[in-house]
Amino acid sequence: MADFQTSTHRVKWIFTPQQLDERYKAVNQRAKQTLEVSGTTRIEVDVDGSLSYPQAHSNKLDNADKHSRPKPLSVEEEKFMRVYYEYKLREVCSAFYFPHKIQATALIYFKRFYLQWSVMEHDPKHVMLTCIYAACKIEENHVSAEELGKGISQDHQMILNYEMIVLQTLEFDLIVYAPYRSLEGFIIDMEEFCRANDYQIQMLKDLRETARVEVDKMMFTDSPLLFPPAQLALSALRSANEAHVVIDFERYLKNIVSYWGSMHTVSELTESLVAIDSWVKKYNFPTEKDMKHINRKLKSCWGHGSSDDSKKREKKSKHKSHKSSGQMRNDPSHI
Repeated sequence: MADFQTSTHRVKWIFTPQQLDERYKAVNQRAKQTLEVSGTTRIEVDVDGSLSYPQAHSNKLDNADKHSRPKPLSVEEEKFMRVYYEYKLREVCSAFYFPHKIQATALIYFKRFYLQWSVMEHDPKHVMLTCIYAACKIEENHVSAEELGKGISQDHQMILNYEMIVLQTLEFDLIVYAPYRSLEGFIIDMEEFCRANDYQIQMLKDLRETARVEVDKMMFTDSPLLFPPAQLALSALRSANEAHVVIDFERYLKNIVSYWGSMHTVSELTESLVAIDSWVKKYNFPTEKDMKHINRKLKSCWGHGSSDDSKKREKKSKHKSHKSSGQMRNDPSHI
């Protein structure tokens, strides 16, 4: 595998918080403008992977009742929708017992995709599943689209349809670096650093497990788009060490800077680790009430009005007695 320092991951996919904010605002604004002109935001992906964009209405929406127009999602609501589906992504990976690296790779793909597109433009459920499929390919854990779709009661053709737009949006930069590998490397280095005896080796194992949990938390924030994986791993170890107190972490950081020839000073490195920790601490998962409201708005943006929902509920109620529990779909988008 190529070195991170020369990788497209470092060169093209690490941003500042300001750059991220600008990207999220830009795609949100584009979707809002599309909604204003076309009355819908959803971009259809055809069987050949080509895109069908919403068409402008022949009758202008200016004269329409403002209260009847679909309301666009805010930047914050889009963030909640992405977070929700990142958790769904983890659930799917767990259901298939995929290795941790597949989940991490798929999460990074998903995050990168929505730097270029709004969730109002592309269904996050479809994108999520396609990112998992692409991650399985790149990590050489071959699962067919049919197997993936069948395992979660979804149409596998949708995954195949979305594959090209996902790859194009990622600019075919499919080699990504997750913090887990760096974490393992630091644990080995720490054993040598403190000349660990059997007891300390066991303590370091406990430290590693706690740090992995911390990394899991980080992966659901914007941190993987803001910091190199090694810094994410160090931040996780720093947090874990506060609980286990295995090593003198300040001294270890000084050792890294002096021995490995880090580009950062100890104070600069510490500042980054504190910043990563703050991203984890301020992380919010949307409530069920939030998601129901956002999901209704999103469906409205896609042209699925409340009358359509009422008809679906009426039809579902009418035929409920004819359905067995075995026929119920395990839909990852269910809210």
